Amino acid sequence: MEHKSSLDILYQDDYLVAVNKPCGYLVHRSPIARDAEFIVLQILRDQIGKHVYPIHRLDRKTSGVLLFALDPDTNRALGRDFAEHNVIKAYTAIVRGWIPEEGRVDYDLTNDSGKTQEAITNYRRTALYELDLPHGHFPTSRYSHIDVFPETGRMHQIRKHMNHLRHPILGDRPHGCSKQNRLWKSEYGLFEMMLHAKSLEITHPVNNNVIKIEAQYFSEYQRVLSILEAG
Repeated sequence: MEHKSSLDILYQDDYLVAVNKPCGYLVHRSPIARDAEFIVLQILRDQIGKHVYPIHRLDRKTSGVLLFALDPDTNRALGRDFAEHNVIKAYTAIVRGWIPEEGRVDYDLTNDSGKTQEAITNYRRTALYELDLPHGHFPTSRYSHIDVFPETGRMHQIRKHMNHLRHPILGDRPHGCSKQNRLWKSEYGLFEMMLHAKSLEITHPVNNNVIKIEAQYFSEYQRVLSILEAG
């Protein structure tokens, strides 16, 4: 995991700031992850010298675009937009197997409180890969690179939906494929999950401009892509 004392700022004005969250960093402190050393909210607050309000969340294992407000009014306004699905979120992921060219997953998920919620995820395949790496009864290992567009924002939604399709995300624990994860850990030293929030499109709550914020892949994601592309 990449450790940084400062964050890559992707966008900043008087009301908003967006960063490229590294994988393995928590957005804010949590009682279920007391071991966490790197907290985005605290790092960013110290980096820009201002109080920040997390408008949305990313899993600890997910990297990419993370948006904060700089005042309570902006936080409330954009929080409503997220709740009402008035933002466009795009992720990218590396999954096991050759997934169909595109698809839509409409599969309800149950949260930690036992509540079942509607969950919808769209995806589009962008590349297919095959490695000369025996796996189980198969002489090779196959993977797909996909763009993912969640319509809802349930906890671990993309991870659970890809696992539901039997195309789990590489490096995902506990929703992924334990055999593939062990294979990549032993062959390539991979410990991270291959899910990245690559862009976020919002309407600015003050000037109404449409803003698209994009984040580059972190180094481990790029390394895995290089392995796959080399075949």
